[in-house]
Amino acid sequence: MPKVNFRLDGTLYAALTRRARGANLSLSGFIRQLLEQAVDERKRYVFSSQDEILATSIQILSIVATSVGQQSPKALEQGMAQARAILAERGLLGGEDAL
Repeated sequence: MPKVNFRLDGTLYAALTRRARGANLSLSGFIRQLLEQAVDERKRYVFSSQDEILATSIQILSIVATSVGQQSPKALEQGMAQARAILAERGLLGGEDAL
């Protein structure tokens, strides 16, 4: 198997490392999948095997959040703050108020 070496700036390296950790992949495995996506003629999303699980999880969490919010707005607020912190730690928020 051919080997490729290249340099990254610190910010990009940190972001890729967080995203790889969030996807439960090694950095090399994550970058390999990104490169596969870049050359895929059908332009499909490489991580599509997890899309169904993600969609189902979002639906379930939305139902739970609605229920918790109706019963205890303060508990919902605390849960959302925790979710923001976890997502930020993994580099999965687009901005400060993405959630």
